[in-house]
Amino acid sequence: MDITKIIDPLNDAQRHAVTAPSTAMLVLAGAGSGKTRVLVHRIAWQIQVEGLSPHNILAVTFTNKAAREMRGRLEDLLAIPAQTLWIGTFHGLAHRLLRRHAQTAKLPDAFQVMDSADQLRLIKRLLNTLNLDEEKWPPKQVQWHINAQKDEGIRARHTSETGDPYQRQMLMIYLAYEKLCDRSGLVDFAELLLRAHELLRDNPDMLEFYQQRFLQVHVDEFQDTNTIQYAWLRLLTQDKDNLFVVGDDDQSIYGWRGAKIENLYKFQKQHPNHLLIRLEQNYRSTGTILKAANTLIANNDGRMGKELWTDSGAGEPISLYTAFNEQDEAYFVVERIRAWVKEGGVRSDVAILYRSNAQSRQFEEKLMATNTPYRVYGGLRFFDRAEIKNALAYLRLMANRNDDASFERVVNTPTRGIGAKTLDDIRMIARNQDISLWAAAIALVNQGSLSARASNALKGFLLLLKQLTDEADGLELYEKVRLAVEKSGLLGLYKNEKADKGEEKVENLEELVNAARLFDADADNGDNLGELDLFLTYAALESGDMQADEFEDCVQLMTLHSAKGLEFKLVFLVGMEEGLFPSQQSVDDAGRLEEERRLCYVGITRAMRKLYLSYAESRRLYGRETYPRPSRFLREIPAEFIQEVRMRANISRPAPVAQPKPQTSPSAGIYKYRVGQKVRHEKFGEGVVLQMEGQGAQERVQINFKQAGMKWLMLAYAKLAVE
Repeated sequence: MDITKIIDPLNDAQRHAVTAPSTAMLVLAGAGSGKTRVLVHRIAWQIQVEGLSPHNILAVTFTNKAAREMRGRLEDLLAIPAQTLWIGTFHGLAHRLLRRHAQTAKLPDAFQVMDSADQLRLIKRLLNTLNLDEEKWPPKQVQWHINAQKDEGIRARHTSETGDPYQRQMLMIYLAYEKLCDRSGLVDFAELLLRAHELLRDNPDMLEFYQQRFLQVHVDEFQDTNTIQYAWLRLLTQDKDNLFVVGDDDQSIYGWRGAKIENLYKFQKQHPNHLLIRLEQNYRSTGTILKAANTLIANNDGRMGKELWTDSGAGEPISLYTAFNEQDEAYFVVERIRAWVKEGGVRSDVAILYRSNAQSRQFEEKLMATNTPYRVYGGLRFFDRAEIKNALAYLRLMANRNDDASFERVVNTPTRGIGAKTLDDIRMIARNQDISLWAAAIALVNQGSLSARASNALKGFLLLLKQLTDEADGLELYEKVRLAVEKSGLLGLYKNEKADKGEEKVENLEELVNAARLFDADADNGDNLGELDLFLTYAALESGDMQADEFEDCVQLMTLHSAKGLEFKLVFLVGMEEGLFPSQQSVDDAGRLEEERRLCYVGITRAMRKLYLSYAESRRLYGRETYPRPSRFLREIPAEFIQEVRMRANISRPAPVAQPKPQTSPSAGIYKYRVGQKVRHEKFGEGVVLQMEGQGAQERVQINFKQAGMKWLMLAYAKLAVE
């Protein structure tokens, strides 16, 4: 038997973990330390050396991608079909178990699994059946509550009634939801885990069968397990020392969705004879990046402790850029990316990481302006997000009542009691009379054929649009956008979503207001359109199919949470400011602050060769102008690892130039403005020049106006006067 293929590629710590005698084992695997390799080679060792049958091994991970990778590596290593192994996600393996024992699990043989969208639609129908107002009982909030209860192993029947009317109603909805699912043979994702746990718990013979079958159980990303997942693992292994878990307490960043970092500590307590092995040699990042990450994360209390190191050398220092504002930050990042590509770098090796999805807009704008392909990883571009499209639909109806697509989108968003039957009637009238849906809605109301409830609901929507249009008259563009966002009910709708990114949607709507505030209608208005029409055109052009194709060489944009498990040669970690990162909600909560620090640690350790950190001295985000302090995380990185970036003339702070003679053509001259210079605009008033970019007719200047805020203006048309 040739075992060199299994152990030769391993370092000493990895080899120790792979070849150790079978016992309960915790492998504390640092970022980039080869944890997947250890898992795969441990399984291969147990099969090839210890003589364990593939039939006796269970391996659990969190993503289908990780499961496929493990299966593929094992097939290459052992030359056996991976189908003989139970390797999969928690949900996938639970589903496999329930399919095999559907009747015992009290499920029909042909039970159907609902994804998140299917589950939400079912909840909406249920709320309608129960005559519950969706504004008071938002479906996504109900969905979050039900799933959170299941993740904790709690059935509706286990919950005692309290004097709290909200909890009492939620309990009633949960009970009705369970009955509906059972009657319909439907199973949601959270139910897969809970039902599989109950199946084993309530059937001792079956439990004993699987305990004897799965002699070795392996778990990846153990720090991300929730209550019911860990309970399921405990059932399968009981007090046997046959649980091999790989995790990293420093990368536990999903507490907000139920992950329990405490499971790492429970494991050690429940397996007092466990073997603890630390994987600290990093194969991803430079020494400087790792030392910065180590020093940062050392500020967290209660760590299990490890120190990442590499033998690949120190590499470049970490670059820190102080931006004037969020636009300057985005301009700097994009210019650095363009320089990287010009020097032979590949775009797909570059990532821009941010704490909040709302931050993506500025970078998307600058990337598009320079024709740099990009992709928002694991999410939608700013103007493609549903909450933004909803707000824009209201604005489009305010500008044009005959916009049928916008009418369809928001006539019942937020829900206001306009049902499918009413909408069908509106569509029929519009089709028969060849008129817009708006005109058809008015005609339907005037016919008097609707029920009182349906008629009042439709009248309410028509009146709302009239009020929005009337109140918007004479307002600045950003005030019109804010009015639409607030008075339409969208802001309240998302504020009431206690989970499922409700807070993020609110931030995105506030960023839309900010986009309107910064929008320069004078830059390109050859048709003399109104500001709102121009802004809506701009939004339409910014959305759609301009995002790079999946396999195109493009820059990656993503939140820090989405970046876990990935690596890039060049990383920009942006928005390093108090209140943004760490988030404002975490600064007064020690536990949440430590999770934010772990998130920063994850972000830093995504970088392989070069890392840029940046923050802005002023930032307009979520509709507010702020002057934030640099993030405490910057102060926690030793100065010896950081090199401050000084702006170069061709990036954002041009050196003063001699004033040229007046030119007859604006495209031919060099303009005389400099950073810090006071200027006056006939519409926006007095302001200060912050930065310039472009050449000739394309040269534009960013000015901070006292009254109008930040504006980008094309110098060829701005008609600025020097103060």
